[in-house]
Amino acid sequence: MSPKKVLLALTSYNDVFYSDGAKTGVFVVEALHPFNTFRKKGYEVDFVSETGKFGWDEHSLVTDFLDGQDRDDFLNKSSDFNKTLARINTPKEVNADDYSIFFASAGHGTLFDYPKAKDLQDVASEVYANGGVVAAVCHGPVIFDGLTDKKTGKPLIKGKSITGFTDVGETMLGVDNIMKAKGLASVEDIAKKYGAKYLAPIGPWDDYSITDGKVVTGVNPASAYSTAVRSIEALEN
Repeated sequence: MSPKKVLLALTSYNDVFYSDGAKTGVFVVEALHPFNTFRKKGYEVDFVSETGKFGWDEHSLVTDFLDGQDRDDFLNKSSDFNKTLARINTPKEVNADDYSIFFASAGHGTLFDYPKAKDLQDVASEVYANGGVVAAVCHGPVIFDGLTDKKTGKPLIKGKSITGFTDVGETMLGVDNIMKAKGLASVEDIAKKYGAKYLAPIGPWDDYSITDGKVVTGVNPASAYSTAVRSIEALEN
């Protein structure tokens, strides 16, 4: 296991989801903030998605979510972020033994593909089995749907405390009925399904992340940075 290498997962799903006709996909800052945090701490970062492809969540591109230095990094084709994004691996193209942190970024697109992303889940399980950290932010914890602890054969989050985007937040965004219509499980649903304890912030938009052993989760875009910091601390401590 390399102590200074992170595998940052992206959703491959990029299609119309919102009622205004906008597409979902990767929520920019939920990949950008962790990427920049890991790089500043001296970690190498590789991107991976189940298919080797990805697209952006169009709602995440507005200035409410993407401004200042974040927007500069995003628009600058020569930024470290964009140069690394030019090469998206599939799980088959990476060796889990090379990574000490598996970090699942998010966007509503994850609700479609992460629960079925068996290759991504296998890599995450291997990283965890090797003593590494599995982290996820916002909708990213739906990756735990079917993800097992290789040493016990049990669900990785069984008996653990996790967080992730709240059901209250889905209602506030007006996507709860869309999710129901499409048969999509929320993070709270996944926690219940696998016997995890779901912890919610006081407000759905608060910066809130938690650590339970080598499992680290955060609740929303504002928590992407703190989730990455906690991932490093969980590994190094």
